[in-house]
Amino acid sequence: MSLFRNFSIAIATTGCIIATTTQANASITLEYEGDIGRPANFAAGETPFTPGTLAIPQGIAVQEETGNVFVANDVTDQIQVFDSQGNYLKGIGGTGSEPGQSDGQSAIAFEPNTGNLYAGDVNNNRINVFDPQGNYVKSIAQGQFSGLIEGRPFFGPSGIVFDNSGNGYVGDYSSDRILKFNPSSGEITGSIGSSGTTPGQFQGPSGIAVKSDGNLVVTDQFNNRIQVVSPEGDALLSFGKQGTGEGELNQPIDVEVDEKDNIYVTDSINSRVQVFDKNGNFLSAFGEPARDANGNVVPPLSLGAPSPYGDPLDLEPGKFNWTAGSELKDGKLYVGDFFQGRVQVLDVVDSSSSSAEVPEPSAFLGVAVLGAGVAAVKLKKSLRQKAI
Repeated sequence: MSLFRNFSIAIATTGCIIATTTQANASITLEYEGDIGRPANFAAGETPFTPGTLAIPQGIAVQEETGNVFVANDVTDQIQVFDSQGNYLKGIGGTGSEPGQSDGQSAIAFEPNTGNLYAGDVNNNRINVFDPQGNYVKSIAQGQFSGLIEGRPFFGPSGIVFDNSGNGYVGDYSSDRILKFNPSSGEITGSIGSSGTTPGQFQGPSGIAVKSDGNLVVTDQFNNRIQVVSPEGDALLSFGKQGTGEGELNQPIDVEVDEKDNIYVTDSINSRVQVFDKNGNFLSAFGEPARDANGNVVPPLSLGAPSPYGDPLDLEPGKFNWTAGSELKDGKLYVGDFFQGRVQVLDVVDSSSSSAEVPEPSAFLGVAVLGAGVAAVKLKKSLRQKAI
């Protein structure tokens, strides 16, 4: 029996030949370390509800105290918890609109002062808050996010992040703005940006990170660029354009910033991660598209897909079927492999004295969703048939 009766959008793809370039003297490179989670083995009778399996991983967050890895598993509406070695520990939540439940997941993030976990709940139009043990605490920002608009498969809360002053920020994806909120009360205290293409405007703000100076780095998904804005909304820096070359982007979904303000971008449809310095200069890239036995790029899902995975899977290290949500923690970058049901763990390496081969992924024509949740291509929970 098919797990999914319908998929939210159809994807049009055109595969192009991959070009390989050499990036010399890159100061930051990424190296594959391992995986967290895995796709369900349908042949063995598993489903995406089998503990330890992932399907459409959205947000990722690593817990400071334990090193445990929390992954928003969109298909099951659960947050899956793994230890630092990738062993499955437990699931949090489930499908619904009751306290602690969700209907369509997006970004997740730990608030540093309390250790509470904040989780975007798309169709319920809210952010759910859990304590460090995964117990439901409350929901905030209820009804503050705009609904689905034409031409976009995702809506609701996107990236979530906290600054050193105790403020929270969350993307309001369809309204092309970032909401500033008080984590304790849930009160919305400000709004950044508007819809458009000029500096300081957004089209699908998905991922958000905070630089050391308190300014925000935002993946401006449908403008195919990264923007740096002040907490007051002043446009400070913009870089990137649509394409497949070095420094070019095809619907970037999430972003991380390290202690030197280097910027890590999940370049979703290009199935890679790109690294930039604090001024937006390209440093290096990691990843390439999944391929079948004939060397053809494996497409993302199409209308009526029977499972949440690309067919076939290509689980070689560094092969992605779209990169999605991410998390940078203790020298490791965790990257959602959106249509292959896993999180790839990458070591961040200072390689200033070496050169690295950087594969340039194929170009796609399509529509990504967050991962932002956030994303790439959203499954509609109301149209899926859950078989347990």
